Amino acid sequence: MPKIYVKKPLAGLVIRNRAHKSSIFTSSGIGEPSVHHALIVIFLEFFAWGLLTMPIISTLNRTFPDHTFLMNGLVMGIKGILSFLSAPLIGALSDIWGRKFFLLVTVFFTCMPIPLMCINTWWFFALISISGAFAVTFSVVFAYVADVTTPEERSKAYGLASATFAASLVISPALGNALMDMYGDTLVVALSTAIAVLDVFFILVAVPESLSEKMRPASWGAPISWEQADPFLALRKVGTDKTVLMLCLTVLLSYLPEAGEYSCMFVYLKLKMGFNYVEVSIFIAVVGILSITVQVTLGSFMKVFGAKRTIIVGLALELIQLLWYGLGSQKWMMWSAGVVAALGSITYPAISAFVSLYASPESQGAVQGMITGMRGLCNGLGPAVFGVIFYLFNVDLNADHEAIMNNSHPTNVEKISMHVPGPPFVFGALCVFCAIVVAAFIPEGQQAVLEKKRASLDVQYEIETGHKLPSSLAPLIRSDSLAQL
Repeated sequence: MPKIYVKKPLAGLVIRNRAHKSSIFTSSGIGEPSVHHALIVIFLEFFAWGLLTMPIISTLNRTFPDHTFLMNGLVMGIKGILSFLSAPLIGALSDIWGRKFFLLVTVFFTCMPIPLMCINTWWFFALISISGAFAVTFSVVFAYVADVTTPEERSKAYGLASATFAASLVISPALGNALMDMYGDTLVVALSTAIAVLDVFFILVAVPESLSEKMRPASWGAPISWEQADPFLALRKVGTDKTVLMLCLTVLLSYLPEAGEYSCMFVYLKLKMGFNYVEVSIFIAVVGILSITVQVTLGSFMKVFGAKRTIIVGLALELIQLLWYGLGSQKWMMWSAGVVAALGSITYPAISAFVSLYASPESQGAVQGMITGMRGLCNGLGPAVFGVIFYLFNVDLNADHEAIMNNSHPTNVEKISMHVPGPPFVFGALCVFCAIVVAAFIPEGQQAVLEKKRASLDVQYEIETGHKLPSSLAPLIRSDSLAQL
């Protein structure tokens, strides 16, 4: 009896203490959960990385002078693949443990490599690759936004998140370059680290938990649905519907080169096209502002041309800018290609709008999941493919290599690289051309017709997962690869 009497109050104390700590963590914050909390988190994280845009280019070239583009592609490719694999699992766990905890985890691990840039550059790039397992802040932010908005407000909120991401890159590269010129890389890294720490502190102190206690299991040890955590689940269902198959092929063929392009564009402009750091900073700012403007006017454009035609127009603009990047050898050509690239940023919001307009409500989640999964896969494959093509065509050339080539007989591959400054961009243009051909065959029928076509998809999805998706996933917007390098 004494033993039982002693254990009961101790057990009760332990349980109450754990619940108390959990409630302190999840209920802390300033005000009610809102979109503004998520926007501040996004802005601070990518502003910190934006400051490092120019120092990273310089460090990358110093660390890998002979294979700059190849290593850039491999680093960003590994990071993208790890993000693709981990995003569904982190999303599923955030449904149990809450959004705030995973905002803290993703921001912390995404920004963790920053201080190492001044300590050990090899470890810096290695940690950038490994951090991809947690570099899915956007996924958690979209879940946070979905928690605090109604379906009618959600599209606007996602647009604000996209615009905030672009806004963080408008001034930060130029500011980082100016500080680097005046005070060196160390100050820029220190400032970027301080902003990252501020972001973590903001999440700890100011961000309230958005996921209601009623929506979460009673215990942190509650089981999760491993179907939700499987990154290949959506991809395996691509072939079950003809329209979905064509949409996913369009995304694969168009986003793979775009993901590769944005992983190496700034390095390419600096090391191959002769841009100085100031010009690269201005280039980023101009393209960012134009992209924001174009996406704001997307609704009016779609009302005039329709979703399918808007997709094709966006793909055509992407084709033009990739050819310009690949074949152009003058700075003005790069500037023109950047303007066209900004205009072509309508493609993926238009694809999302097509799905939301023509897919039945029950299949929205399944279709959006397939398209988002395809884009996640491209985030890993695109940079790696571009890096390998740069390497195969000997684009990674320093002055010594150029002198050797001038004194020897160039191979056929080297002759091609002389006339085509950016072979990966030409390869990307061919992929986008195929995407245009596929998109031209996407049916543009009424919603009722597509509902009938997708009936089998809905039934199969519900049988295999055991439940319906209650709402659509986040609409397609640009990935965060632009901010990482």
